[in-house]
Amino acid sequence: MKLFILLLFCYLHTQAQPANYTTANAHSHNDYHQAVPFWTAYEHGFGSIEADIFLQDNELLVAHDTQELRQHHTLQEYYIQPLLSCLQKNGGFAYPDSTKKLQLLIDIKTDSIGTLNKLIQLISVYPALTNTPTIKWVISGNRPSPDLFSSYPPFIWFDAELRKQYSAAAWSRIAMLSDNFARYSRWRGEGRLPEKALLLSVIKEARQHHKPARLWNAPDNREAWQQLIQLGVDYINTDHIAELDAFLQQRSPKKKARRNTVAP
Repeated sequence: MKLFILLLFCYLHTQAQPANYTTANAHSHNDYHQAVPFWTAYEHGFGSIEADIFLQDNELLVAHDTQELRQHHTLQEYYIQPLLSCLQKNGGFAYPDSTKKLQLLIDIKTDSIGTLNKLIQLISVYPALTNTPTIKWVISGNRPSPDLFSSYPPFIWFDAELRKQYSAAAWSRIAMLSDNFARYSRWRGEGRLPEKALLLSVIKEARQHHKPARLWNAPDNREAWQQLIQLGVDYINTDHIAELDAFLQQRSPKKKARRNTVAP
């Protein structure tokens, strides 16, 4: 029995593990709390950036809770305008590397239908934001019913829940699968991860649907990042942008090879 469990663990591990991790696999959690929102994650080449939004007085504000709304940080100022400037500078691409993509994860905090409609209205004013294949708008938080996913414009995608069933129409508009790490484990980012086999099986389910996987609310330190990589999650949540970038560079075989190369 012990041998069977070991073989199963190894199989799930190899099935889930992507070949290499870079900041394209990094997700800037609550990015608007960074000292320099958007640009810090962007300059580190992050593949995913998160903004929580509220609809207030017909305007989309970026905030984590209602108390922060008084700061009046607009989605337009914090994310739309910076994105437009990047597209203009890079010839219609998110990054100077035209193959590199950027996901904007929009976490809706107010009414799902009204807030999403306002977001679509705002984005649609700028065709550059909807025509580029290098930017993906993914809706999380308060979302419409999955039955409505396919009714939205093609540039709108959805963050769905791991281990939940969806119709074929809904699957066609799902960009990724996410879940709360704490639902599966109370691990605090130190020592052994007791629920590792369970978490590997959860990630394997996402692989079967050919969707990227993310575990939010996970510990956010070097040991936790290493465990998340071993689990095979596609996006690593972090509040520590520079530190995660440095960690990924240190473990990258390509980076190590360059450091060890002696010039003739």
